[in-house]
Amino acid sequence: MVLDGALALAVPTKFGQSLEVWPTEEPKILWQSLDEKGAVWYQDEFKIGQTISSSNNSEVSKRLVELFNAVKTLNPNSLNPNKGFKVIASLGFPKNWGLGSSSTLINNIAQWTNVNAFQLLKKTFGGSGYDIACAQNNSALTYRLQNGMPVVKLVDFNPSFKEHIYFVHLNKKQNSREGIKHFHENKGNSNALISEINSITQSMLSAKTLQDFNALIELHETLIGNITKQTPVKTLFFKDFEGRVKSLGAWGGDFVLATSKTNPTAYFKSKGLNTVIPYSKMVL
Repeated sequence: MVLDGALALAVPTKFGQSLEVWPTEEPKILWQSLDEKGAVWYQDEFKIGQTISSSNNSEVSKRLVELFNAVKTLNPNSLNPNKGFKVIASLGFPKNWGLGSSSTLINNIAQWTNVNAFQLLKKTFGGSGYDIACAQNNSALTYRLQNGMPVVKLVDFNPSFKEHIYFVHLNKKQNSREGIKHFHENKGNSNALISEINSITQSMLSAKTLQDFNALIELHETLIGNITKQTPVKTLFFKDFEGRVKSLGAWGGDFVLATSKTNPTAYFKSKGLNTVIPYSKMVL
């Protein structure tokens, strides 16, 4: 819905990604990606010429080539053949978590090469850009697109019931690009629902009790389920759960938000889901 101009509430996470860059003499980018344990999970060498190229045909290399060449169009003075770079990208969380690993990477590359991160996203991976806004800020925010341009407003979101909010990893990685495609194929006329979604977002910001928050979660899940013709995650997997469960980002994978009066870790572990993170440990 954010893709169509709806207002989103978003929170940056404590888990992030860093990018370290050193200049070198040869016109190459020597790239290494490290996982959360510091182990190399990907590396490649990119040749800097009129365009950036790699002899490696892997998905990751193709995506980086796409990013580097988009950088060159946005800032022709960047990544020129006069020098090279050694780059290390380090993740602060397991890479299957899907905590915006692409968006934090795009934001880091944009900072390094002095280009606009939102424009870089638009030219490459696509999406609403809310996660770029999260990568650039240390507080909760509302996000919407106005005439295709991001409107970011920092907000004070610190619910009194936050000790009842948890994030649960579903052990499957959702491809955001596929999620966006699915939304566009199934959304029908979303305009009528945008004001309803906006109202839910504003109400979530001011919810005083867990009961109010739960009612908003249920309403939001039903609306999005209807418009994308998908079954809400609670109905699909957690029918017997006493709290509420809300999908996040592209429906169908990564993390869900769960609310519960008591710690729900044992319940989710019984379902084979071992990553249950309390709100205070996840949100910056």
